[in-house]
Amino acid sequence: MPYLLDANVFIQAKNLHYGFDICPGFWDWLIQANAQGKVYSIEKVGDELEAGNDDLAAWARARGNAFFLRPDMQVVQAFGQVSRWVNEAGYDPAAINTFLQVADYYLIAHALAHNFIVVTHEVPANTRKKVKIPNVCIGLGIKHMTPYEMLRREGAKFVLAGDNS
Repeated sequence: MPYLLDANVFIQAKNLHYGFDICPGFWDWLIQANAQGKVYSIEKVGDELEAGNDDLAAWARARGNAFFLRPDMQVVQAFGQVSRWVNEAGYDPAAINTFLQVADYYLIAHALAHNFIVVTHEVPANTRKKVKIPNVCIGLGIKHMTPYEMLRREGAKFVLAGDNS
């Protein structure tokens, strides 16, 4: 089952543990895993990343539609199921309105339509004020995990050249 990455996976990787200057292997692994049909994100996330003026924006621009998937008819049909669940889950109207306008909505609809595992740093929260990705995934029966769980599950290794560990 392929993975669909949230914007925060890329942003936190760049800003924290997997900066382009200290861990290029992470970024190479993403490209390789994408070529193998294992790792993707969505167009809305790509747009968000490309809006910056940094290494991450350049990296995202170079990936294109092979990495950042566009919504298709199945995704469009899944929007209804996602919005119904969110509207019936007891969130504040402002939280629902915000959710339906951001990439998270598209990410979850894409995962639902094509049976992807959602990868995010977000954690479930019992709040009415913000719709959290894991809460919607749980409510709709979509698998989700952290980036670290994905990397371990896939056996990703970022080792120095010549290190056989």
